[in-house]
Amino acid sequence: MAVERDIFGIAGPTYLNPVNWNWENNRRSVAACLVQAVYVLERDRQLNRQSVDSVAPPWWEFFHFEMIRKLVDDADLSIFGAIFEFNPPSSKEASFQDAPRFVIAFRGTITEKETISRDISLDLHLVQNGLHKTSRFTIAMQAVQNVATVFTGSSIWLAGHSLGAGLAILTGRNMVKKGALLDSFLFNPPFVAAPIERISDERVKHGFRIARSFITAGLTIAMKGKTEGNNQRSVAEEPFNILSSWTPYLFVNPGDHICSEYIGYFQHRKNMEDLGAGFIEKLATQNSIGDLFYKALGWESEPLHLLPSADLIVNVGPSPDFKYAHGISQWWQPELNFQCNKYRYS
Repeated sequence: MAVERDIFGIAGPTYLNPVNWNWENNRRSVAACLVQAVYVLERDRQLNRQSVDSVAPPWWEFFHFEMIRKLVDDADLSIFGAIFEFNPPSSKEASFQDAPRFVIAFRGTITEKETISRDISLDLHLVQNGLHKTSRFTIAMQAVQNVATVFTGSSIWLAGHSLGAGLAILTGRNMVKKGALLDSFLFNPPFVAAPIERISDERVKHGFRIARSFITAGLTIAMKGKTEGNNQRSVAEEPFNILSSWTPYLFVNPGDHICSEYIGYFQHRKNMEDLGAGFIEKLATQNSIGDLFYKALGWESEPLHLLPSADLIVNVGPSPDFKYAHGISQWWQPELNFQCNKYRYS
């Protein structure tokens, strides 16, 4: 669900040389640059830029990574992801000890004729909570699982932008269920719900959220009674609790309606607890109206945006337009003005 058409002819931000892997801003910037590398890889393919004409390699070589595999979609043969391995000049240096061994990065939508049809189709699957049923997800999941299996104990990062962030969420969630917690950098991750965050009146916004919480909780209780009889556990409680130990990094911009709802999603939990309605919100935060609707129809559904825990990083600096607010380039800027909140589900 991203549009990234600009190809930057620089080898990453020079202020990151050398990289301090303990500094979260540096980790964010490197992850964003490796996602950009995947965008540029695909544009190299589309424009037939090969060998010395390719402009993608500086995006990973600058940080001492090697690209060891391209992830190719089986429908349109586009490059949608890549596996990067860290290969510093001297791995014995203390500054490299906290670096990842591997980074698996996924791009978002590219609105060029070679990719737009397939990417938009995947965007629609995402909106319908069905991205997990696509072959692109299967390829991504197999790639992540293979790296984690072969290189047991190695530090592995996931990174993705927009549609690619959706893939990273799905693969990260599935790895949690297999007992692996992967550091995940999710840039402008899609939140499939009405964009209540864009309402300027705080009282109206809060009222909408309360109403949605009570409706969602009521539907959840009704479905639980229908499908589980006397079982008092929520239809989504067990997997939600399992995921609570995974804490991805979510990077959102208030000017981007595709991802901005995460701001209210997490803040609303605290507001409901303050109102004494924590039980209602506990049910609501584990479910969505759309997900419940699909399940009522008997459709398989896996909403990506229902996350128990996260570090939420919000870019509160000025955004001139939607293209910038939803773009990947903001996330490698050295002077980013952001707010960070840590949310832990219990």
